[in-house]
Amino acid sequence: MQYLDEFLLIAIAHFFAVASPGPDFAIVLKQSIQQGRKNALWTSAGVGAAILLHIAYCVLGVALILSQSPSLFMALKYLAGAYLAYLGVQALRSAKPSNSKQQTLAPAEPESVYKAFRRGFFTNALNPKATLFFMSLFTLVISPETPVLVQAGYGVYMAMATWLWFSFLSLVLSKASVRAFFLKSGYWFDRGIGVILIALAIRVVV
Repeated sequence: MQYLDEFLLIAIAHFFAVASPGPDFAIVLKQSIQQGRKNALWTSAGVGAAILLHIAYCVLGVALILSQSPSLFMALKYLAGAYLAYLGVQALRSAKPSNSKQQTLAPAEPESVYKAFRRGFFTNALNPKATLFFMSLFTLVISPETPVLVQAGYGVYMAMATWLWFSFLSLVLSKASVRAFFLKSGYWFDRGIGVILIALAIRVVV
């Protein structure tokens, strides 16, 4: 019970952070519609696993180094922006239907679960907004006196909560009726996701 207040603050802050739309949501939406439930769930697992990476560098003190090195943090921002822009350009380059009346998009060619997991992992791991969030959490909310094992426990909770949230979204977004609605949009769904990812890339860098 000693750390209950601290945990509740962390849980509330994390809920609002994970529920707000961003790169993680965009990539899970894309995977749910184009790849289906299985791959979307693996992408969600990758997002959750990336939380453990953030927790690890915070607990080990790397976050302090990042906070004191603007050039290093800027490099991370540009790397994240480049990755999101790459995903966006891939979506924009999807082939336009040869028949203008044929707008339905067939599900994309299946990708391996490893690739799906990797997409989710890198989308979250390279997100400087997530880096800032965890740096703030571990410097402003979590007391330096809190034992490392307790801090690690907070991290496991946040990773599990993130995974469960995006798995829930994957289950909802990959329902046959939802997928059918988006797949009917065909070419324009790809374009919309591409624009969103590129806009997020610009937002991350700026």
